[in-house]
Amino acid sequence: MTTAHTLALRPNPDAPVPEIAMVMAAGLGKRMRPLTATRPKPLVEVGGRALIDHVFDRLRAAGVRRAVVNVHYLADTLEAHLHHRVKGIDIVISDERRQLMETGGGLVQARALLGDRPFLCVNSDNLWIDGPIDAIRLLAQHWDDARMDALLLMVPLARANSHGGRGDFHLDSFGRITGRRAPGRVAPFVFTGVQILSPRVIADWPEGPFSTNLFWQRAIEAGRAWGLPHQGLWFDVGTPRAIVETEALLADA
Repeated sequence: MTTAHTLALRPNPDAPVPEIAMVMAAGLGKRMRPLTATRPKPLVEVGGRALIDHVFDRLRAAGVRRAVVNVHYLADTLEAHLHHRVKGIDIVISDERRQLMETGGGLVQARALLGDRPFLCVNSDNLWIDGPIDAIRLLAQHWDDARMDALLLMVPLARANSHGGRGDFHLDSFGRITGRRAPGRVAPFVFTGVQILSPRVIADWPEGPFSTNLFWQRAIEAGRAWGLPHQGLWFDVGTPRAIVETEALLADA
């Protein structure tokens, strides 16, 4: 084991949480139909509260001060909800009403709003319960700007509640992401939708909408993409059936 690898994921308990978060909220929510026929997916309720409210609870608890939220589908409804419900965090809208830019394109469009320091990026349809340490604070404690361009919060495939996929990534024993899941195979870790990114990753992008996969792949090839296993519970709330399953599990948590 080299010294560099040993230090790479050694936590720094004094590390600050990024002050800015990008909240991805522009998706169409097709898998959540018919619930998304009249509301954007981030406003679908789980346990009596909108998904995006659960996310902002976690951001606020971790100390995030500003959130850039991209909007597209039923954008007026989502903006009104944010205006009336979100307290304690400044909201800035990245408007994708004219064209849905996907995750990578959404980062590009919001780039000027995100500043020049590492920032959080969180999917608005996430739902998780922290383990012994706040998951966002844990990510911040493990961030090493000298060695990382991306640090993704992962959950083992076996603990990915309501997740119907076969996993996303492989990690080495130090936490470095070594590759994506191969077609027809299984990968041991699922991306939770929570990550810290350096603004360095937002570079040399294509025209139009595209996925964050492009930025991830570059970071993986450069050895600068890392994964941190989540210590608590995580729920893939992607379908109406998953809401029922998640609420049942939350009732027992």
